[in-house]
Amino acid sequence: MAEADSAVVTRLDAAYCIGLLPRRDPQGHKGTFGTVLCVAGSLGYLGAAILTTTSSARGGAGLVALVVPSRLQSFVAGRVPEVVTIGLQESTDGSDIDEQSAFGRAIDRHPDCVVFGPGIDETEGYRLLLLRMLADFGGPMVIDGGGLNLLARSPTWWTGTRGECVLTPHPGEFERLTGTPLGAEDSERQLACAAAASRFRQVVVLKGAQTVIAGPDGRMAVSPFANPALATAGSGDVLAGLIGALLAQGVSPFDAACLGVYLHGRAGERLAWRFGDAGLIASDLPLEIALARHELSAHSS
Repeated sequence: MAEADSAVVTRLDAAYCIGLLPRRDPQGHKGTFGTVLCVAGSLGYLGAAILTTTSSARGGAGLVALVVPSRLQSFVAGRVPEVVTIGLQESTDGSDIDEQSAFGRAIDRHPDCVVFGPGIDETEGYRLLLLRMLADFGGPMVIDGGGLNLLARSPTWWTGTRGECVLTPHPGEFERLTGTPLGAEDSERQLACAAAASRFRQVVVLKGAQTVIAGPDGRMAVSPFANPALATAGSGDVLAGLIGALLAQGVSPFDAACLGVYLHGRAGERLAWRFGDAGLIASDLPLEIALARHELSAHSS
């Protein structure tokens, strides 16, 4: 326990997170506030794509683009009118995507950040696309959901990574990614998260009650929120899209993870005041996140 006891753990609160808010230039335009490219969604999980991109847009990104298999493009186009959709070339039987074509089409959008994995099919084509992006994109990435499971199937993936990443696993994904079981105690979760961040040399967000954020440089933060209302399908997709939006606006990976976790938790708290500890659905969160950010910004003026 000596390592956990000696670490400085920041408890996220409004006073700390005010200093992490990105500046909004009054003379800015959509290019000023960054482009988020989301690789998300599949036939069974189209909602994940909608939740992730909506959250990126509500999180302040200037432009959001969604990469999705071509046969699904018409189903998601227009569900979030502000989002650009990019259809991916598929195999003849529709069982997988073409990795080379997908990478070219994605990078043509010149994204400032990539969010990879919410609701995707965990196929070999997507695994190769993820590894290609890690090796060649160079910008920050958020890896969530199916993307984390694909990393778990890719030994030493972190050795070929050019850019900085924020990994956002829930406990099951964390155990698959690291190959080690999680302890139940808060101190055990913090130690495990710190060890993963050090091993992968990336920021790790271990989701759950009092989410833990660990950086490869030894920094650690803990969310103050433990809200059962957030224990609902899709809330993690919203968090991934939000962190991606903050990265696209120039916030560093550790700070983007901290601010994203705080705003997500605060939005859930605000909604729980109205709904109670059950009944919140993930699509309630993006608008409330924008309001939570406005609330936080107002404290700084």
